Amino acid sequence: MELIHTCYRIGDIDRSVAFYEALGFEERRRMDLPDGAINVFMGIPGDGDRLELTWNPGVESYDLGTGYNHIALTVPSLSDTLAELSKSDIGPEKPPYHVGEHGPLICFVRDPDGYRVEIIEQKTL
Repeated sequence: MELIHTCYRIGDIDRSVAFYEALGFEERRRMDLPDGAINVFMGIPGDGDRLELTWNPGVESYDLGTGYNHIALTVPSLSDTLAELSKSDIGPEKPPYHVGEHGPLICFVRDPDGYRVEIIEQKTL
């Protein structure tokens, strides 16, 4: 068994693709669906198409609900990543913090549709 992707419904393709590209994803392909919807598949270089963004005609926003929370990405340096993201006007919800006394440094950003993305600094040994 393998988890192959997560899907988000989005309100604006270009806005969402730009956000995820700023996080290091690349657009892999688009697929037109019979009802006029469009799926955009995104992936981190060297990995599969792990994020599917679905745009439905006539829908500009969605209720996020209370059950879903976030996806998570690891980065070598959280401060370098946040500096790069700030060039695209993307900032953390609150300043980075450690999870527990010896846990990793993390923060959260929100995509244009309000979905949370956790960014975790990956410790090197």
